[in-house]
Amino acid sequence: MQTCTTIAELRAAIREQKNSGYSIAFVPTMGNLHEGHLNLMRRARAISDCAVASIFVNPLQFSPLEDLASYPRTLEADQASLSSEGVALLFAPPVEEMYPRDHDSQTIVSVPKLANVLCGVHRPGHFTGVTTVVAKLFNIVAPDFAVFGEKDYQQLAIIRRMCADLSLLIEIVGVPTTRAADGLALSSRNHYLSAAERKIAPALRATLLALKDKLTQQQDSITALEKEGETYLQSAGFKPDYLAIRDAQTLGVIAENSSEAVILAAAMLGKTRLIDNVTVVLGSANSWPPK
Repeated sequence: MQTCTTIAELRAAIREQKNSGYSIAFVPTMGNLHEGHLNLMRRARAISDCAVASIFVNPLQFSPLEDLASYPRTLEADQASLSSEGVALLFAPPVEEMYPRDHDSQTIVSVPKLANVLCGVHRPGHFTGVTTVVAKLFNIVAPDFAVFGEKDYQQLAIIRRMCADLSLLIEIVGVPTTRAADGLALSSRNHYLSAAERKIAPALRATLLALKDKLTQQQDSITALEKEGETYLQSAGFKPDYLAIRDAQTLGVIAENSSEAVILAAAMLGKTRLIDNVTVVLGSANSWPPK
């Protein structure tokens, strides 16, 4: 595996691959890789001739109150993991390579409607930081495919909208969430959980699955189900930012013509913010929107 730290170096390496007629699949990450990330790499290898990964802890997507300085950086271990998975190229630039000017003067890319709901309400500016860095990485790598996990459902929807709106010829590939045996979605932030909190954490997934069953059976209104879910999370020891049931395609409210819903939640457990989601196929005779 070749590791590139400059844009020019990576572009030269990508050019070699494309001159050989190879297709490129790209997986952007912030490092501290776990099995979920490695599943993304495996999908990238399966759908392309050349898998490319990036590791960049993007300062634009962290608020002043978030964990930029303490975010784990494990480049050497990550390189070994990527190499063992057959990744051909790794882009690991320093901050000044990606943002050579002051952050306040950085051109930004924003998807306002999708970015200003759900997690966007609780993390102002986060998704603008994500779309800005991803758009820049897409321009640098010029991949045929880009692979993202479905755990960050809102992020995936925003990336897809950005590509559609900007007419980017990149196929966005979603990969199902990788989970621990007890159902907890794997995340680089899970190591922040104490032993006691780790035992509680699977209740987030369990809550969403219980709501999925009730939603499928149309046992109650959307509002009532959302309230029930938040109440259960609070009783389990979480502090929910939100629990919402939305149209899976638009992230808007469920309507009579909605064919699929997504139940999304973000909640603090101690000092750790956990997110998860489940999708639900809706019946053709659904009675929504609720009264």
